[in-house]
Amino acid sequence: RSTDAGRTWDAPRRLAANADYGAGPLSNLAMVADSATGEVQALFCHDYARVFAVASADDGATWSAPREVTAVFETFRREYPWRVCATGPGHGTQLRSGRLIIPLWLSDGSGTEMGTGRRGHRPSAVSLVFSDDHGRTWQAGGIVCRHGDTVAGCEVRNPSETVMVECEDGRVLFNLRTESECHRRLVAVSPDGVSGWQDVRWDDALLEPVCMASMVRLNWADGRRPGRILFANPDTLDKTMAAWACDRKRVTVRLSEDDGRTWCASRVLEAGPSGYSDLAVLPDGTVFCLYECGALEHMTDIAAVTLARFNLDWLQGG
Repeated sequence: RSTDAGRTWDAPRRLAANADYGAGPLSNLAMVADSATGEVQALFCHDYARVFAVASADDGATWSAPREVTAVFETFRREYPWRVCATGPGHGTQLRSGRLIIPLWLSDGSGTEMGTGRRGHRPSAVSLVFSDDHGRTWQAGGIVCRHGDTVAGCEVRNPSETVMVECEDGRVLFNLRTESECHRRLVAVSPDGVSGWQDVRWDDALLEPVCMASMVRLNWADGRRPGRILFANPDTLDKTMAAWACDRKRVTVRLSEDDGRTWCASRVLEAGPSGYSDLAVLPDGTVFCLYECGALEHMTDIAAVTLARFNLDWLQGG
């Protein structure tokens, strides 16, 4: 936690311990702040098969005991026979209506990339959970897309880690990672962030090296300035890694002033090895980007986590 706008940080604190859950990792903590209650809600996974909720009423100083919410995920089986589930990663979003949304991905576990006898993370599908009562209960949303769909002649392959933002007109934009051959980010729009997904398209301006990205609203339109959103990911298609993925390097931040239809400015944040990221904005417009940085033996073997701090002027070339 930081209590001085990110200038200094206290020691890390543990929210959950593997010893309390058994074999398999604890992963994919996805937090979302509720402006109505002042609380922070979060979901995380155990062994990619169970999901738990925690909450903090004091800005992360203390947290509630984890409560299992896997039953919510069981409802996805009506549409998709999942054996693997993962929330986030990154942050969720609160809409102006008060609704909380956390994207997620599911897999039927039939892939063999994890080795014999292990559940694979492929093929996959993307969906979400949402709460209309400030995190007290969660509900399953609709499937956004799944492996095997076709968009503009390109097959959607293994959609997974998704970021989102609310548009100026109240619609909700999802921006998805995939392993598709066109190597572009896939986007879809919903009227309420829950169902009715439409305008599914590849964003030709956003390269997809097959890596998690991040997105956040910088500000709403107010008559004096346009509404702006930010997007960050490794902006490269250099290929020295696995056959299906590109290098994780050159994390770049982009700016849109039309809800992601076009990107009017960009700046490289980290030219060298760099991967997963998450964006946040302070009330004064200061932007944080927390991202993986540096590599050890290969580009997914991360050496450090770095916090960058910048503003709109820097992004536009100042």
